[in-house]
Amino acid sequence: MSSFMSVFASLVEHFASMLEPLFHASATAAAIILFTAFVRLLVHPLSRAGARGQRDRLKLQPRIAELRKQHRKNPEALQKAIMDLHREEKVSPLSGCLPMLFQMPAFFLLYHLFSSGSIGGTPNALLGHTLGAASLSGNFKDALAHGGLFGAQGLVYVALFALVAAVATFNYRRTKRQMALSAAAAPAPAADQPQMPGMGAMTTMSKYMPLMSFMTLFSVAFVPLAAALYVVTSTTWSAIERAVLYRDMPYGAGAAMPAI
Repeated sequence: MSSFMSVFASLVEHFASMLEPLFHASATAAAIILFTAFVRLLVHPLSRAGARGQRDRLKLQPRIAELRKQHRKNPEALQKAIMDLHREEKVSPLSGCLPMLFQMPAFFLLYHLFSSGSIGGTPNALLGHTLGAASLSGNFKDALAHGGLFGAQGLVYVALFALVAAVATFNYRRTKRQMALSAAAAPAPAADQPQMPGMGAMTTMSKYMPLMSFMTLFSVAFVPLAAALYVVTSTTWSAIERAVLYRDMPYGAGAAMPAI
């Protein structure tokens, strides 16, 4: 693991040195942003596949409505029938989660790189790199301790929080609108139809789903600034990507999830 981290650290430093003529002291921060964009390009085919899967799931809604009528008094049979239908049509209900899962290693790699005092037994030189006045290895608490919210370091976080809040608000409004359209288009369950196991918890969670985008604010505040840059870049990319990929879906498409 240490040898792998040493190679990754060398790559980051080399990439930053190439960008230094353009970005000067913030070259490493620029390298992290471009690294994030590269990772998102790699997982973009999975995002497109997730959008296709969502379209396929929407096409199955009339057949699922029929299954609900057939098994309205037997939730276990209904659940099995829906799973069999997805399997028969080769539609995965989890395809939309794959892009986020495949990004997790990249996020934790950056987190570990800018949290470790040494790499392979040598001091970690990356810990001294900055974005503006803020250290890439520090967090919001450190910035507050050196000048407060409107100090040189705090203003870096003010800018990041403003960007995250704008993206989260965009996702919030879009998700609320999509959930309202989805609820209007979904057939009302019969009065004598028993509730499927776990459906109550899912319904409760769905009420808070639009607010999940704002959880990114807490991530940005508590992780090292280098990892926060990854989160902010990836979340912004994800919001734009989903708006494009799901633009022609009538309802229920692309509910906002915290992206990394």
